[in-house]
Amino acid sequence: MGRGALGRRATTAAALLAAAVAAVLAAGCTGGGGGPGDDGRGAPKESRQGESPSARGPSPLVVKIDNAASARPHTGVDAADVVYAEQVEGGLSRLMAVYATRLPKTVGPVRSARESDLELLRQFDRPTLAFSGAQKKLLPLIDKAPLRAETPGNAAGAFFRDSGRAAPHNLYLRPERIVPEAPGQAALTTGFRYGSAPAGGTATTSRTVRYPAAGFTFTWSDSRDRWLVGMDGMPATAADGERMAAATVVVQYVKVRESAFQDFLGNNTPYTETVGSGKATVLRDGRAWDVHWKREKAADGTAFTTGDGTPVNFAKGQVWVVFAKGT
Repeated sequence: MGRGALGRRATTAAALLAAAVAAVLAAGCTGGGGGPGDDGRGAPKESRQGESPSARGPSPLVVKIDNAASARPHTGVDAADVVYAEQVEGGLSRLMAVYATRLPKTVGPVRSARESDLELLRQFDRPTLAFSGAQKKLLPLIDKAPLRAETPGNAAGAFFRDSGRAAPHNLYLRPERIVPEAPGQAALTTGFRYGSAPAGGTATTSRTVRYPAAGFTFTWSDSRDRWLVGMDGMPATAADGERMAAATVVVQYVKVRESAFQDFLGNNTPYTETVGSGKATVLRDGRAWDVHWKREKAADGTAFTTGDGTPVNFAKGQVWVVFAKGT
């Protein structure tokens, strides 16, 4: 073989290697923001990024939170006004924290978005959703949703990796780098009402909600006047060691069906339907009320009422809403 042919082959091989390296670097930037990707997920289109929240009203910051055992203890979740818990692939759980009245310095670990998040978030006026990425087939839906999407792909300076934790459970957000200040109570257009407890109720010391491979337990503490949070049979603590606690817990029974999406292992992503109506249990002040919930349209908040139609007030403080599969 002549030297010319060998030279051409060497040039071709070098070009292919350079292209491969460039592709790997691009994939890393899309999925992980300086670290490994999130289950092969990507970021929304750059053309959608940097859009201002709607002028109709203040917009909350919403962060998707990893809830695998390796992701605990969490950082900044205790500062959220509302924490939603949902079932994801493999029967595991994930959290979504909503911030309106105050912003912590750091929140995390941050993970990927799900299709049902888009329906749940329609109740807010163009919220800012911070997440690590999403399935590529879901990205067009996120692009069309009335929200401001922030990921490591378009806001790299707001996210960082904690070298003391293993990926992908080590991505964190600095909220002030995407939301300069807390928007205030008016951003919480959830339909929740706060005030005196309704009449009746049943004295309750604890309540457990189980998913196929995860669980939440809320135990009443008289000394703290809060429901202490437990996850997967263990006390849930914040990064500073303080026990996580809620003033009000809502166990909301909803329809959970299969979606059109799967994770990288082929597990179907559950879709949690939060528009409609059904039963719920409200926990506050060491008591439980069996109530009815209703959300007529995606743009509406959720109303909780007693059997005679009386609105149910929540206790002042953090609210946890755990979506459970209805019977």
